[in-house]
Amino acid sequence: MPYRDARSALAALYRIATAQGGYFTAKQVAGAGYAKQHVDYHVKAGNFERVERGLHRLPTLPIDEHDDLIRLSLWSRGRDDVPQAVVSHQSALALHELGDMLPGTVHLTVPPTFRKTPPPECTLHRGRVEPGEEEARPGFRVTTPLRTILDAAASESVPFEQLVAAVRDALDRGLVRRSRLESSAEASDAAAVRLRRALDERDRKE
Repeated sequence: MPYRDARSALAALYRIATAQGGYFTAKQVAGAGYAKQHVDYHVKAGNFERVERGLHRLPTLPIDEHDDLIRLSLWSRGRDDVPQAVVSHQSALALHELGDMLPGTVHLTVPPTFRKTPPPECTLHRGRVEPGEEEARPGFRVTTPLRTILDAAASESVPFEQLVAAVRDALDRGLVRRSRLESSAEASDAAAVRLRRALDERDRKE
């Protein structure tokens, strides 16, 4: 990356950091036009905050409401510097305000080949999140309401009453079409059975 003048480099870095809760990676800061010695200088001057190896933050930007999710998303990045994790399961239920679960850890879905050891505040689920099953939020991705409910149906750690509440909220707010849930509930596996029971229970309480 050719060196840019200081003003252009800072403007490029701000564009990156403001989309990621103030954070930027080593590859991103180099792409913005900063050499390593420039980064070291700005850390010493207090202009950049070193968060962990390969990750910095602009302290002048406010802490995002979902700072923990942004940091974990960046933690999950692969060698191509692209985050691999998607916020899912109980954490996605909370983000979409489906039911009233308050997860004790952040739940992320990562590819089956993911090898990093998660920090204590994180629970990993290995699986594929297909295109159309996720939504972009500032600095991280989250499973769609439909995929979130399907994950909850497949997870015994989500109490049945919370699954019923999630189904109710998603249908009442128009976040998911009933036909999509009914189609998913036609299978014979345990997740489909739980989903079918949840739909029946929701109808019974109407």
